[in-house]
Amino acid sequence: MVGREWKAVWVVGNATERRDIPDATVSRLPEYLRALTTLIEQGVASVSSEELASMVGVSSAKLRKDLSYLGSYGVRGVGYDVDHLSYQISLALGLTRTWAIAIVGMGNLGRALAAYNGFASRGVEVMALLDHHPSVIGTQIAGLTVEPFADLPRIARERGIAIALLATPARSTQEVADAVVAAGITAILNFAPISIDVPGGVQVRNVDLATEVQILAFHQQQRARGSADAAGALAEVLP
Repeated sequence: MVGREWKAVWVVGNATERRDIPDATVSRLPEYLRALTTLIEQGVASVSSEELASMVGVSSAKLRKDLSYLGSYGVRGVGYDVDHLSYQISLALGLTRTWAIAIVGMGNLGRALAAYNGFASRGVEVMALLDHHPSVIGTQIAGLTVEPFADLPRIARERGIAIALLATPARSTQEVADAVVAAGITAILNFAPISIDVPGGVQVRNVDLATEVQILAFHQQQRARGSADAAGALAEVLP
């Protein structure tokens, strides 16, 4: 199976209440959290749904619906307590603990991911850099030593690796994914431009940078086409 939708369990008060959170809502929660973090840094104590929605680029109705899955409804006339809402979202996303990750593939993208300093502030820590090429193994990248990919089972067990980031060539990604799953890792972020098959219970997120650029190019083309059409229509009515 390619990827799987996942649900969240939210703990309310002293009782555990199961709330099925739609995948689309889960994908927006990090955006809300990032906006709330900005507000905290600015010393803002409370925020309305309209203000927070505007920061993220969604409608206030959608934001209120998303947050209702967490049992958070805000206070009329006051809005949401920024610190508390930030904690609620962090808890729902599992960010109140630190998750150990391994990056597989030390090409240009893998090196860039290893050097990214935003992981720590988002509840994850890079605990291993892995590659199979002898010329790369043993080198230092971002303060970590690149280790043999063949050692993944031991590394995953000893360091509690929860998530693997795959920055491997497309031709080898499925084989790498199979080894990652065999090592007991059940969450994969795949940066290779290929879909991978994984067993049930393994979560996969695909990040295809080339596809994202193509989508942006499409929207730019549509915008340019719309501007050209508008200019043509204006020329027809002007003397």
